[in-house]
Amino acid sequence: MVWDRLRTSRAGTEQEGPTSENEQGGAVSAERENRRAALPEGGRRPLIGTLTLGCKLNQAETQALGRELEAAGCRVVDRPAQADGYLINTCTVTRTADAKARRLIRMVGRLSPGAPVVVTGCYAERAGTEIMQSTGASVVVGNGSKFLAAERLLDLLDEGSQGAAAEVHIWAGGAGRTRAFVKIQEGCDDVCAFCIVPRVRGRERAVPIGEVVAAVQEREKAGALEVVLTGTQPGAYGRDRSDGSNAALLIETLLAETSVPRIRYSSIQPQDVTPELLAQWEDGRMCRHFHLALQSGSDRVLGQMRRRYDVAGFRRAVEWIRAAVPGCAITTDVIAGFPGESDAAFEETLSVVKEVGFARAHVFPYSTRPGTSGALLRDDVPVATKQARVRRLLDLTESQATAFRSRLVGETMAVLFESRREEEGGAVWTGLSDTYVPVEVADDMSGMSLGPDGLRNRIVPVTIVGTRDREGVSGGAGSRGAVTGRVVA
Repeated sequence: MVWDRLRTSRAGTEQEGPTSENEQGGAVSAERENRRAALPEGGRRPLIGTLTLGCKLNQAETQALGRELEAAGCRVVDRPAQADGYLINTCTVTRTADAKARRLIRMVGRLSPGAPVVVTGCYAERAGTEIMQSTGASVVVGNGSKFLAAERLLDLLDEGSQGAAAEVHIWAGGAGRTRAFVKIQEGCDDVCAFCIVPRVRGRERAVPIGEVVAAVQEREKAGALEVVLTGTQPGAYGRDRSDGSNAALLIETLLAETSVPRIRYSSIQPQDVTPELLAQWEDGRMCRHFHLALQSGSDRVLGQMRRRYDVAGFRRAVEWIRAAVPGCAITTDVIAGFPGESDAAFEETLSVVKEVGFARAHVFPYSTRPGTSGALLRDDVPVATKQARVRRLLDLTESQATAFRSRLVGETMAVLFESRREEEGGAVWTGLSDTYVPVEVADDMSGMSLGPDGLRNRIVPVTIVGTRDREGVSGGAGSRGAVTGRVVA
């Protein structure tokens, strides 16, 4: 089996394991032709569902595994559908994330009984045995061996555990062509009290700048018009290196050595916002979206959370961003009901949220995560109080998001279109502005002569004419509405 051959070949090298993403790819590339030959010739190629929960880093890793499966001769679909096998990349940031992972694993088991299911990611790292026992997953692969997850799934297909699958139309070009996710680092050294991620992702490890550049160039050649730079702690890029690497230098190099039209580098901690970093947004290829986690507006609670900034530092970061990048969108995360959060502390949080005015917010009630330092604190905020605070935060942040979208009416902005759907009134194209706002354009508003792919994977100017609330997307993470527009011919 390939699994055994890989294990044997790696044991014979001088290094115990790969030291970079590129070396990981090299470790399996020698097997790909053999794997391809082992797959059925002639008839239908195996269909694999690659499903992702959680962060953009997970999305980047799933895309890389999907490309490996495609190189081995499989077709890949990135949504739940009947398939010959599944690769599920999980999250464990909250108990809700764990529950979503279990539901998804069981769902694909019902969709395609007997099809192999390989589960990886942070939940797999934290609770491997539990997943096997409670969901019936075929194989669980922790983060340390995630790069072997696709190979393990191919092993299971070789062993004959394929189930019957319906044909599913896959857009030519595969998942991830429109927007590509590139991992720039992994791990976190900050160890916040509420967060399990450092335990399942490990210490910070930055991908060398040269390798990131090569990965972006590869995605660009494949047709991606936007590259999303991802990591556990992207703003801390380079802290573990001694060669002077940092986020500003990485972006400066990418702007100089690639020509991909859009680069998105959005997730950042307040303490990592610097004038040197913000200077990179003088280049119009940088997307004007910053995800700046607040978590709490109380200095006392931030201290208990072991965050690395105070409220004054957060305000300063916001001021610097808005001064350097006019018209940008700032989104955030807020936790309600952390241990010790008094009514007064919560009111401080509401006050900061009102003052800043976010384009969108993810709002979560605090839940204890075993293995974190927060689990040692007494969870003294009643569930009903947490729920009431979440509701107040959602009411506020959703009104702010609506106001942000409304201010876009009348503006013309560049939109990268990704998908098309049918509605009662006709087909609608959906894309993203550089400020991470969904933009919808009806077919009869395109004003263009479209080829077989229509607007997909094209960046075109769109004049915003209205706003739209999207049904079925509200909840703990907040709603995500859209704006509507017409293409400028």
